[in-house]
Amino acid sequence: MKVLNPFGPKIAIIKIPKNIISKINQEVDQILNNKKRLKKSDYSNKLVGQVKQEIKLSSKFIQKNLLKFIGSNVKKYIKKSTKKDIKKISLRNLWVVRQFKNEYNPIHFHSGNISGVGYLKIPKNITKSRKRLKTNGTIDFIHGSKSFLNNSLFNHNPKVGDMILFPNYLMHTAYPFKREGERRSFSFNIDIDKKTFDVFHG
Repeated sequence: MKVLNPFGPKIAIIKIPKNIISKINQEVDQILNNKKRLKKSDYSNKLVGQVKQEIKLSSKFIQKNLLKFIGSNVKKYIKKSTKKDIKKISLRNLWVVRQFKNEYNPIHFHSGNISGVGYLKIPKNITKSRKRLKTNGTIDFIHGSKSFLNNSLFNHNPKVGDMILFPNYLMHTAYPFKREGERRSFSFNIDIDKKTFDVFHG
């Protein structure tokens, strides 16, 4: 795990094991092939994404395949960032985002205390553009204003298996892209100990 940024909100970048990626993709594909399950799992009306589809995964699937991995990495992230051991980790929600050509996620922030995004599928050459700045299909995190010795943007070009942890209030956006294929990711929000999160009453 890398925890970045000595100033401002800290971000952790982690690699997801291939077997977890495979299990999530299989689960999503099974949902997509079952109209009844797909209708029941539709999460799009609760989110801001201008994307084809957002799917909520079942609590049973998350508990069995994802919760331990996410929980252990959130604990490491908090320990590396604050030197504190957290006692409570409670998953608020977790959903899969299916993004295709010309779709995007506008600038937004999340609920909970800690949020995360993990990447499951990425089209080849997703950033391809005639422009010098290759932001197509990437994610930008935004905090504060650009000033001397301070950059207000952190851009990440996602690869399959990347997972990023960040504080819920950190604004971010996923850019559209021009390639064919699916950019598939999952996002989640987590609550932790109030004492650790509430720095004003610690």
